[in-house]
Formats: sequence, structure tokens, C-alpha cells
Amino acid sequence: MQKETKQCPTYAEAPAGRQNCKKICQNCKSEFAIEPEDFDFYEKIKVPPPTWCPECRLIRRMTWRNERALYKKESDLSGKEMVCLYSPDKPFRVYEQGEWWSDKWEAGVYSREYDFSKPFFAQFHVLQEKVPRIPIFNLQCTDSTYANQAYQSKNLYLCFSVVPSEDCSYCTNINAVKNGLDLLFVFKSEMVYECIDTERCHNSIFLSNSEDCINSAFLYDCRNCQDCIGGVGLRNQKYVFWGEQLSREEYERRKKEFDLASFVKQLGGKEKFEQLILVKPHRASRFRNCVNSTGDFLRDCKNTHNCFAAHNLENCRHSARLYGCKDISDNYGLGKGELAYETVGNEEIYNVKFCNVVDPSRNLAYCDLCFSCADCFGCVGLRNKQYCILNKQYSKEEYGQLVPKIIEHMNDMPYIDKKGRVYKYGEFFPPELSPFCYNETIAQEYFPLTKEEAIEKGYAWRDPEERSYQITMKTADIPDNIKDVNDPILNEVIECEHKGACNEQCTTAFRIIPQELQFYKKMNLPLPRLCPNCRHYGRLKQRNPLKLWKRQCQCHGTHSSNNLYQNTTTHNHGTNPCLNTFQTSYSPDRPEIVYCEECYLKEVV
Repeated sequence: MQKETKQCPTYAEAPAGRQNCKKICQNCKSEFAIEPEDFDFYEKIKVPPPTWCPECRLIRRMTWRNERALYKKESDLSGKEMVCLYSPDKPFRVYEQGEWWSDKWEAGVYSREYDFSKPFFAQFHVLQEKVPRIPIFNLQCTDSTYANQAYQSKNLYLCFSVVPSEDCSYCTNINAVKNGLDLLFVFKSEMVYECIDTERCHNSIFLSNSEDCINSAFLYDCRNCQDCIGGVGLRNQKYVFWGEQLSREEYERRKKEFDLASFVKQLGGKEKFEQLILVKPHRASRFRNCVNSTGDFLRDCKNTHNCFAAHNLENCRHSARLYGCKDISDNYGLGKGELAYETVGNEEIYNVKFCNVVDPSRNLAYCDLCFSCADCFGCVGLRNKQYCILNKQYSKEEYGQLVPKIIEHMNDMPYIDKKGRVYKYGEFFPPELSPFCYNETIAQEYFPLTKEEAIEKGYAWRDPEERSYQITMKTADIPDNIKDVNDPILNEVIECEHKGACNEQCTTAFRIIPQELQFYKKMNLPLPRLCPNCRHYGRLKQRNPLKLWKRQCQCHGTHSSNNLYQNTTTHNHGTNPCLNTFQTSYSPDRPEIVYCEECYLKEVV
């Protein structure tokens, strides 16, 4: 039997000093809380409380963001071939990037009169299918055709969400990186490979959650280390080899024996590293200079809750991948925003609600791909416009009179999707209206589903295209050591070890490109056995989810609760278990040892 909950008031009805309100999520049917601070925000921006829980709202927004699924398509304006986010079978018009930004067309010609006999979202979708779309987000880049969400960068190949970087391949979420390959959330680094959440590192491989490390490999949560292999929680160390302090001479000898140029030995190192990570305490949350905040990977944040991978925030909630924001909630990929709610991929916005990719704009609601606009509702593809509804131009007075009527109409005649979910004013765009299938979007990366699960939940799914290539090299035939690899490998179609049997968008085969081979030779690294997509999903699995659990510190006085770690110093709670509780992105069933901030700092300084 579904649990009964008290009906939440609207923002106008909710009294000051109210307690948490419990609701049942319209999507997943689980109970979630709307806290007083949430109500304060909803009142400030004049929206009703949500009917979906925070996680379902996040997934719903993510279904509108495709970063990695690229296709070849001809421009609907010129016929020019282009790399595109939209598969050829999609109904959308797409113009080549230069054409889209040119004055060769005008989005206003697709304008529609608002029809009060039809739901708003149905009308919006008709407009969305007619207005030309941008094929890819690749601005001020050189020699970077196969890069999306890339800006001011050079020589990128299959890189996504990149700001000024150079000579990188198969990277996602990087900033100021030079000569990097297979990276995820890496910043200000050079000559780095298979690194995750790493900053200011050089000539290093397999680093995670580490900073200022040089000439190192297999490090987790390390700072300012040089010439180290195999370490967790190291600070200002040199010549550490799998936790053992060595002389320079002994370190070099052991390193040579280890031979990272061999795939077999590299694989052994990865397995040893995974075990080492489990026997050292982990910080409950990766914060720096944060006050009254919850989430993970936060820096310089105040009064920020349930947020991830963000910096310079104040009064922010339920969001991920953002910076320079104040008074916002439920956003993904937002820079320099204020009073923003339920948005995806926006920058420099003010008072923007339920929007997808609008830069820099203010006072928008339910807009898609609009730039430098103000006071618009339900528009697509506009530039430098004001007082528009469904792309139709109105006077200021007309706009002010019509918008409240549309909001009332959205509540009186809501859109109902195929799963029976009701979309009134206050809901983000329905996933079934997204230009992308679930497994083309970042929703699949952070909340993976099988095809059957996705369809059951009401999401579209795209089956893999039939591959016309012929595999010329089996995984077992790849040379173990990079010294045995020569230029002819560039002509091979190499089998992916997963052979398409995984749920990771496996391409079943891949090629080695010239700059990639040059990188492996220079770094003395073996060739990979997985395709780029499978390698990307492997890195994603090493990061914690965008979710929090309440837990108690696992420090039990002189040791961890599982007895795998012995404390090196006396803690304030003495020999008794630590009673501190916290919110953390480590779920209770995870094997890592998780300490509160106080106990962690006693062990790792």
C-alpha cells in the first residue's frame, strides 16, 4: 500500500518556520522531503513545489543533454556534411554550426500563435521540430572536429566538455590540460593518462583525487608527491613504492622491474591499486573552504546542499557541475547563474526557469537554445530577442498579459506523457520530448539502465548501428609491450575486449590514431584493450554517484570498524568509537573505510 503523506502547500500557503513536507514522487513513487529552505527558494522565484524527487528531477534534466553520441549528417540548409549530436533518423532540422550562427535564417519565421485548446508542451514540441538546431557545441577550436562542448581548444579528438586544452584524446570534463589521454575531471595538468579528479599533475598515470603530483602512478588522495608508485593518502612524499619508502636508487630499480610498458604488469598494478584503496580511510566528503554545505567535490561554497563538482556557490541546492552561482536549485552544467531553477547547460543567466542551453539571458521560462534573450516563454533558437512566446513577438504589455494566462492554462490542461505522468507549470520538459534517446545522454552515464529498463520507465532507446567494418586484430593479438608496437598498428581495426556484451555503448572495435600512438610511445604505455566508450564508463565507475547517504564515522577508536586499518595517532574520542555522523556519497554497502573530517585529518595531514 502506498504511504499516505500530507499534501504540501504551495509557496504562497506555506508559513514561515514550517517543517519539512513529505511527498510521493510522481515518477519513482518514493517519498521525498521538501525542506523549509526549498520553500524559501520556490517562493523567491514563484514556482510550485516539485512533484518529482531530486534524483528523478536530475535524471529528467540529464535526458536532454547529449555529450558523447556523435553522428555524420548533412546540413538541412546547405547539404554540407557535419559532425552532429542528432542521429540522421531524428526529425529535427540541423544547420552547420557556422550557418546556424549566421544571418542566413531567422528563428522568428517559425513562430506560432498560442493555442489554448492544446497542452503547452505539445505546442512547444511542434516548434522544436521545426526550428533549426546547432549540430554541436564547438567554439573557437582548431583541429577538433570530433569534440563537443569544447571551447578555445586545439587538436582534440573525441573529447567532451572541454575548456582551453590542447593535444588531448578521449577526455571528458577537462580544463587547461595539455597532452592528455583517457581523462575524467582533470585540470591544469600535462602528460597525464587515465586520471580522475586530478589537478596540477605532470607526467603521471592512474591518479585519482590527487593534486600536484609528478612522475607518479597509481596514487589516490595524494598531494605534492614526486616519483611515487602505489600510494593512498600520501603528502609531500618522494620515492614511495606501494607504500614503502625507498632510496632513489632502489626506487628506480623497482620501477624498472615493474615495467609499466607491459599491459600484463599494468593490469596487475591496477588490481593491486584497487585493493590498496580499500585499506586506507576515505574522507566522507571532498570539500575545500566550505561552510554549512553537503555534497561532494565542493570548493569555496556556502549554504550549499546536495551539490556535486562545483565551486564558488552560495545558497545552492540539488545541482551538479556548476560554478559562480547564487540562489539556484536543480541545475546541471551552470556557470554564473542566479535565481535559476531546473536548467541544463546554461551560463550567465538570471531568473531562468525550465530551460535547456540558454546563454547569457534573463527572465526566461521553457526556452531551448536561446541566446542573449530576455523575457521569453516557450521559445526555440532565438537570438537577441525580448517579449516572445513560441517565437512570436509581442509588446511588453501583451507579453505581461499573456504569460499568466498560459501558466493558468498549463495547470488547467496539463501535458500527460505515455506513462501517465502529469506536467503542469513547474515541471521541466518531459523526457519523451527530448531530442535524444536515454542511452545517448549523460543520464545513461550516471544512472545506467538496460534497454528493457529504459523502455519500461518511458524513455526512448537507440539500438546500436550495424557495423560495416571488419575486425583485423583480435584483443589477444595485441602486443603486450609498447616496444613491440610499430606504425602498422594504425591500419588495424582492433577488437574491443567487451565485444559489445556490456552496457557501456561499446563500439565493438576501435582504431589507434597517430597522436595516440605517439603518446603511448612517449609515456612508455601499452595499448588499451577496450574501445574509448568502455574505457570512459570504466572511469565513471570509479567516481561516487551524485547521491548522499547519512552514515556514522567508521573509526572505532584505535582502528577502523572492519579492522583493516590501524590508526596512527590518538583521536579525540580516545579508544571509543567515533559518534560523528555525516552525509556522504559513499553508500553504506560500499567496501571503502569512511572517516569523518576530524578523524580523517588525524590520519592524513
